[in-house]
Amino acid sequence: MRGGTGNLVVPLTSFVGRQTEIEAAAGLLERHRLVTLTGPGGAGKTRLAAHVAAGRSDRYPDGVWWVDLATTTDGTAVAETIAEAVGAPVVGGRVAALRTHLAPWRSLLCLDNAEHLLEGVASTVEAVLHGCPRITVLVTSREPLGVPGEAVLGVPPLSDDDALSLFVDRARLVQPSFALDAANEAAIRSIAAHLDGIPLALELAAAWVRTLTPQQVEAGLEDRFALLVRGPRGAQRRQRTLFGSIDWSHALLDETDRVVLRRLGVFAGTFGLSAARDLCAGGPVTAAEVLPALGRLVDKSLVVADVRADESRYRLLETIRAFAGARLVEAEEDTALRERHLAWFLRFVEAAEADREPDADGWRRALVLDYDNLRAALEWGLAAEDPRAGRQLAASLAWLWHLDRRGREGIGFLHRAIDRAPGERSRLQARLMTGLALVADTAGPLDVEHDAATRALDLATDVGDEGLRALCLTLLAVGSFYTDFDEAWRLCEQAYAAAEAGFVLGGARALQAMILHLRDRHTEAELVVDESVRKSLQAHRGVLSTLLTYQAEGALAGGDPVRALDLATEALLVAEPLGDHLRVGMARSVLAQIKALTGDLAGATEVIDPVLRLADVFIPGLDHAMAVLAMRRDDPSAAMDSWRRAAGSTDRGAATWLAARALPRLGAALAAAGRTDEAVATLDRAVEVARRLDMPGPLAEAYAARADLAATDPDGLTHAVELHHAALTIRVDHRLRTAQIDSLEALARVGAAIQPAADDVRILHAADLARATTGLPRGADQQRSYDDTTAALRRALGATTFDRAAAEGARLTLDQAVEYARRARGRRGRPATGWSSLTPTELEVVRLVAEGLTNPQIGARLLMSRGTVKTHLSHIFTKLDTTTRAQLAAAATDHIR
Repeated sequence: MRGGTGNLVVPLTSFVGRQTEIEAAAGLLERHRLVTLTGPGGAGKTRLAAHVAAGRSDRYPDGVWWVDLATTTDGTAVAETIAEAVGAPVVGGRVAALRTHLAPWRSLLCLDNAEHLLEGVASTVEAVLHGCPRITVLVTSREPLGVPGEAVLGVPPLSDDDALSLFVDRARLVQPSFALDAANEAAIRSIAAHLDGIPLALELAAAWVRTLTPQQVEAGLEDRFALLVRGPRGAQRRQRTLFGSIDWSHALLDETDRVVLRRLGVFAGTFGLSAARDLCAGGPVTAAEVLPALGRLVDKSLVVADVRADESRYRLLETIRAFAGARLVEAEEDTALRERHLAWFLRFVEAAEADREPDADGWRRALVLDYDNLRAALEWGLAAEDPRAGRQLAASLAWLWHLDRRGREGIGFLHRAIDRAPGERSRLQARLMTGLALVADTAGPLDVEHDAATRALDLATDVGDEGLRALCLTLLAVGSFYTDFDEAWRLCEQAYAAAEAGFVLGGARALQAMILHLRDRHTEAELVVDESVRKSLQAHRGVLSTLLTYQAEGALAGGDPVRALDLATEALLVAEPLGDHLRVGMARSVLAQIKALTGDLAGATEVIDPVLRLADVFIPGLDHAMAVLAMRRDDPSAAMDSWRRAAGSTDRGAATWLAARALPRLGAALAAAGRTDEAVATLDRAVEVARRLDMPGPLAEAYAARADLAATDPDGLTHAVELHHAALTIRVDHRLRTAQIDSLEALARVGAAIQPAADDVRILHAADLARATTGLPRGADQQRSYDDTTAALRRALGATTFDRAAAEGARLTLDQAVEYARRARGRRGRPATGWSSLTPTELEVVRLVAEGLTNPQIGARLLMSRGTVKTHLSHIFTKLDTTTRAQLAAAATDHIR
């Protein structure tokens, strides 16, 4: 008798998702005669097998035959159960009779729920395959059969989208009006994550929507085994409840495997073999028995093995972990094992510390791999009656949080650890306080860092730990860095003197170099970063990356965008392996800014987009970069929003250097938008902050913005020229070549508005050449201004004069053009002598001379070199026909109010 159509029954509920697994199973059946689908209870092995079998039924002319082994309790009865299903004559349950019956068939034999009959199923299947050459067997089991030639496909949890679809589909069975919306979608996705995407668990959860909302179901999953107990009537108990499904697997384990499984419940996330062996051994289980037990648990789909190139990691699905944890409590092992778990991971972190400097990337990867366990150990340790071990672990993780995106969480743990012994004056408390300052450096408000570093320095000094004290001084310098460069410099010097080796030596010098870059002393900054600093920073790539971003901005300011692009690219390459959002964010911000300014707007957008996906993180320079991009996109409104955020940056009430950079740009944007009063107040503030911090670049920008504002009034054009010259003088003194191009164009623009002249054409076209040479094209607003000025000059001068002057200007280098513009100063309208001939900068110099300041003091106040002050005084003496400072001071009393 040949087979018929088979006995496969179409399920009453629809099959959802699993396209990847369907294709994988079908592919295996094409190439193998025995395929076993494995996975934990409730993973959907049965439904997947039925769906795959139904989809391939046309390939088996003698039918697809389904054999449910769930109720078979005796391994010797497997052949008889199969025989009954396929209609074979039963001859004492012997396999030989089954083989004879199936020998001529070309069929697919599906054996469901084989895990409790492994030996009987394995021997029967092996016999059938040998005696029936056209029979293919598809098995579902929580572990493989172990038969030669068996292909095994692990059935994973449902994907997020498939889990959502399954929940909605099953919810509509019990509540046809159920509709998916934004609110319940979030709850359903959370349910799916809590339940590991296990189909059985999701179906049981969906059954509650007749009674509860998805949000209420989500809230009820704290005790998932109590909630998920309602399944279809007629199903085996282990298929009706989530607990029953897992308990069935548990019941099949021997005692050693049960002990190991419940002890594995102490782990969070993944874990390694060493930790499992140490924590699972004890009592009835020896260390040597743990690995074999772990292997058996993997085979039975109760533990998932993630095989990596260098190490296998293991994990429990969250649902199984909850079950194992409950068994751990029942065995009264929970407290003792969690203490051992904390102690083990504290030793692990402390031992790894030796690798932090020589192999920072490897050290970080090792800790991040076990971060879920570290978090669980911290939670336990900081809540314990004696929190010392938890506090030690928090102190030991500070460097990780400093480098990692989890810094905000680290700040929370460190605060908790400190607060467990608020009055303690110990080295541990000093470490915790230093750690808080360290993490706040990259993840917290500026004032948190400064306060913590101050308190930590006091404690470190008390306990006599010089290494900790040197680190505290460095962090305190970082805390001062945003608002007081001089104090930060002094603290760096103290830190450098106190340090013996390592991070502080390189970090202190790197911070000093950054201060010099911000003060536009770029050549001096480069000299600070010698070979010893570079060597020290190789082990501290986050600081190295940050330094490279400052060097990149220095190169850009100096008119070398090619080098700037190289440095910013290197900064990103150095930072990205760390996964440190602050350093990566800074590098991306600077790189995007440079790309935008060199005309690569698409590249800038691509670089900055990943940073914009970071939520609520502090990244110095991001607002500045976004404003630059907005201006290049011709969106001044968005740029103003970004500059306004940056302009509001304060630390302990004082404006930071971030504000100093943003205020001139914000003032200019306000002026362009016609908000004159706001612009004037903002630019006054810009001048005050730039002078306080001794930042020449922003001061020059503030002068230039004031000049543009003055130029909106015809009576203010002459004053605008002088302000632009004041800005240009600063830019020349500090070799800010990129900004010198802006000054040239501005002077030509204002000059043309006063009285169009060939000089304006020459200066404008020299600037044009400088842009082409350096690769710094104009933005949209700059191009419109350039086009308007060019058109006005051509109309006023005539084409012949204009073209001749343009050709002459196009032959000038940037330095020649700047010198030409400075020589041409004053040709239109300002007297040559007397008080009315003095420029705004010269008047400032006179005022400071009258106050009794020396040349070096005047230079410091006005952000110019001593030589420039001396030159200004020489011009002043000539214009006023005076020869001494005393005469000048006396005359100033009558002329300057």
